Amino acid sequence: EIALPANHPALATSYNNIGSVYENMREYSKALEFYEKSLKIREISLPPNHPDLATSYNNIAAVYYRTREYSKALPLLEKSLKIREISLPANHPDLATSYNNIGLVYDDMGEYSKTLSYLEKALGILRNSLTSTHPHIKSVLNSIEEVKKKL
Repeated sequence: EIALPANHPALATSYNNIGSVYENMREYSKALEFYEKSLKIREISLPPNHPDLATSYNNIAAVYYRTREYSKALPLLEKSLKIREISLPANHPDLATSYNNIGLVYDDMGEYSKTLSYLEKALGILRNSLTSTHPHIKSVLNSIEEVKKKL
């Protein structure tokens, strides 16, 4: 903060990392504070479709998801997904993360057909970008099986 300009991207990274620590400590209001500081800098210093912006939206949404504020989480996750669809290759694992996270929100909202649709998109990307034994694939497959039981 002393050595860099107030809108320097390195500060955004530091604030994001501090937010992550607070999120892991379940101090969600502090996590939001630092994630939002990071986002403000990234919105000023980066192009509108930069993947780091998608990460910021995703991280803020994760806090809202953990606090069961799904109506706040979902639009941020959708914004993150749109940026990733524009800025990343179609088989990038971060796209799968976006689809998976949206699916999890829909699952907790009881919208299981939407959940299944998003999880299947995530699985397709993961199968095209990771080895068949990767734990993320197994995790999404398990989530799909759990959702199918609810339908």
